[in-house]
Order: sequence, then structure tokens, then C-alpha cells
Amino acid sequence: MTWAIESALKTFPVVVVTGMRQVGKSTLLQKAPEFRHRRFTTLDDFAELEEAKSSPDTFLDRGGPLTIDEAQRCPELLVAVKKAVDTDRVPGRFLLSGSANFALLKNVSESLAGRAIYLPLQPFTRREIAGEIGSHPFLTGFMKTGDLPKSLPRFKPVSDREVYVGGMPNVCLGPAHVPGLWFKGFEQTYLERDIRGIADPLGFRRLIRLAALRTGNLFSPSELARDAKLTAATTARYLGLLELSFVASRSPPSLNNRASRLIKSPKFYLSDSGLACHLAGVAGEAMLRSFPSYGALFETYAWNNLAAILAAHRPEASLSFWGVQGRHEVDFVIESGADCWAMEVKAAERWEARELAGLKAFLEHAPRCQAAILAYNGKIPVRLGEKLWALPLGLLLS
Repeated sequence: MTWAIESALKTFPVVVVTGMRQVGKSTLLQKAPEFRHRRFTTLDDFAELEEAKSSPDTFLDRGGPLTIDEAQRCPELLVAVKKAVDTDRVPGRFLLSGSANFALLKNVSESLAGRAIYLPLQPFTRREIAGEIGSHPFLTGFMKTGDLPKSLPRFKPVSDREVYVGGMPNVCLGPAHVPGLWFKGFEQTYLERDIRGIADPLGFRRLIRLAALRTGNLFSPSELARDAKLTAATTARYLGLLELSFVASRSPPSLNNRASRLIKSPKFYLSDSGLACHLAGVAGEAMLRSFPSYGALFETYAWNNLAAILAAHRPEASLSFWGVQGRHEVDFVIESGADCWAMEVKAAERWEARELAGLKAFLEHAPRCQAAILAYNGKIPVRLGEKLWALPLGLLLS
């Protein structure tokens, strides 16, 4: 993500880094060597916040490029940023960050339209946790060449521990020795600090837990509203809050092919598999394999990693899914320009021929597909036919 922010700073006068709470935005912008030449301030500091509110123009006039953390806490400052940028549109002048950015996104769209770009920071990927970000991702290389490199990178199958822990820095990097306790605190903070005054805490807590049980599945807001005992309007508003705070996303269906009876409902994903496990009620990694939603949680882990890799290295690409009602489904479709790649995720170490049916159907109905991949949790990459592969998920995420 660092290079994406650097690139944006060379083009836009204002760059806004957003993302889920506790995902590491402040640490990245304050400590990354690429941004140390910038003056850094945070509006979590009461004195700084008061100065920003009382005299926003003076607050911004500090000389040189400025990074402002938790910028959503002072809407008045965003108006002053707009005025400063209209006076001098030098690229990279302001780098803003904010979590739980209901106010931030609203003010960016109203005050900084045409002046700012916002970049969501994702939870850590498997590559980042392993410290392997010095090389290009295997996936982007495979998308470019359509074949395996002469020398494969080192990789391991995805473990239940990785799915259970997810990619939140305080959990996956070790400080939180009991992930469940950390996620309980995260949930309480999210509800108490970010949702207070916007949603009913009890109704919202019920909805988010029921939504977690639907991660990795086709999504019906009306069914969720019924189960959560909320009105359709309230459910829609609460889902919007989840998406605006980057806690959840809806993956759209890929409809750009000739198949009839295409599935048109979105799929729903929590933005971190560890958080999804906690909210779904997985009490520990030992019970994950026997949990009824194990396959969907495993798919959520894959989606989290793929979305982050593409956002950082192929930002023009989109991630969707494909399905024909009652017949075939493909978990992920990566689309970039006129090309696309299909991927079906399987948590097991082996596969059967019948599990290739959806990929074969997609190849038949989507001539622009460059490769159809069964991403299984084994160790050996296998070419199964023209454009058809069985590749270890660990390799695809390396």
C-alpha cells in the first residue's frame, strides 16, 4: 500500500487513507520511511484538535507537506483544506487519515470533490505477515504471463490458525495472545465509539453477528432484516454503516457473459476473517474445522487476501463472482480491462473432477477468460487443460 499512497501523492493535492479501525493507518503514516519527511499531527491529541477547530487556516499553515491523522474529528478543517488547495494545488500537500469515517467520507465528497483520492487500507495479507512484500505477488505475475514461473516461491497451505486469527495487526503480529478477547474489545469500541448516536447498539450488535454468519454467501437484506427483527430501512442503514466503516463489503455478480439465469444478488464478506470468526461465534481455532460455516470463513480469508493484493498491485482490477441459478458457481472473478480470471476456492487438500464443473462452465460462457483456477489447499500446482489449473491457495497468496 505504501507505493500506492506515494503514487497518489504525486498526482493529487489531497490523499485520504481510510480503512477499518485498528488496521494500522496511523502507524503506517507516522513510521514508514517514505513519509517521514512530512510533518505529522493527530487530532486524537486534544490540544491539536482544539487548535484545528478554533483556527483551521492557521493550523494548516505549518510549512511543507502535512499529514493529519483522525481528520474526520474536525469537519471544519476539511473546508480549510479545500480553500488551501484551491489557492495552491501542489500535489501531495495534504495526507489525511481517518477510521470509522462516516463524517470523513461525507466531507471528502462534499468539500474535496475533484481534489482528493481516498485509498482504503486493508488488514494485513499473508504476504505482509510473513514479511515477503519485497517481491511481486505470484498472482499478478500469473495474470500477466498465464503460466508458472520457472522457480516457484516458497509457500505453505493455509492453516486454520491463519483463518481464525485474520489480518488485524494487533492479533496476527502477536501482541494479542488471546484473539477472542482482542476482538471482543474491538467490537465494544466499535459499538461504543463509532456507532453511538447513529444506531441502536443492541439492534446493531444483533445485526452484525447475524451478518457474520452470512459471510462468503449470497446476500439477502430482507432475510437478514427478518432474522434481526429490524425494519428493511433500518437494516439497509446499518449495512451502509458497516460498509462505510470498511467492516464489510458486498461483492457484485459478474454479468458480462452469455449465460442465462445468472445470479444477480451480491455476496457478502466481513473484511477480516478473524473478526468474522469472532462475530460468528467460533470460540477457538480448534472448533473452526467443525464449524458449520467453515468453508465460508475459509473463503472469506481468501477474499480478504485477494482484495488486498489487487488493491495494492492491480488497483484497476475488480473482484466479483459468477453463478448460474441452480447449476454453477465460481467464487471469484477478477476483471481487468477486456480480460478476466476465474477462481474457485476449496479448503481441502484434494479435489474431485466434479468440482471443476463451475470453472469449465465459466470458460465456455466467457471467452475472454484467461485462466480458470481451482484454488485448493494443497502443495502441487497442476495444469489440467487449456486455461484450466489447480493451484495451491498458498501459492496464489504468496
